[in-house]
Amino acid sequence: MIVALLNQKGGVGKTTLALHLAGQWARTGKRITLIDADPQGSALDWSQQRAREGLPRLFGVVGLARDTLHREAPELARDADHIVIDGPPRVAALMRSALLAANLALVPVQPSPFDGWASAEMLTLIREARIYRPELAARFVLNRCATRTVIARETAETLADHDPPVLVTTIGQRVAFADAAQSGRLVFETDEDSPASREIAAFAAEVGRIAP
Repeated sequence: MIVALLNQKGGVGKTTLALHLAGQWARTGKRITLIDADPQGSALDWSQQRAREGLPRLFGVVGLARDTLHREAPELARDADHIVIDGPPRVAALMRSALLAANLALVPVQPSPFDGWASAEMLTLIREARIYRPELAARFVLNRCATRTVIARETAETLADHDPPVLVTTIGQRVAFADAAQSGRLVFETDEDSPASREIAAFAAEVGRIAP
């Protein structure tokens, strides 16, 4: 499976979710390659920080921020069980290439009306990609979510009527993600029983159940 995390709006947590999805699958024994398709290279930076800390490699990270991604990702997929693509913000050609490469597009959004409006162009790109890839699956992911707030509940209710639908699993707004990232770690490496770790495990399991 090739999973692309995409949203034209920056700051929605694409890299954090991509790294944790790859890491969670890797710890279950899957062979994972993460493609950093964001010109900012945040996933590559994380991987380098991990190496500086002397931590073992969980999965490979490859920089591939170019619009030939749809031709190159399937080649990488031959040596992996899953490919996770950390997509770029606001680069339409790169996004189109990532969508043409993927079996599943995950669109992280925060519980805010602004995120909903910003997703409209992303959905247009998904519809365009389905002309060439009608089997492309897509889901929203509610991220950085304070679950008991009214706006979080309203966002979830709004997305429930959408195509694509929203994942059941939501990811909370937790400092554990930032704390772990500073040292090239993932949340389950700092506290395996934390709420953040449990959310990531549920997220990865739900994504894994979606048939491409």
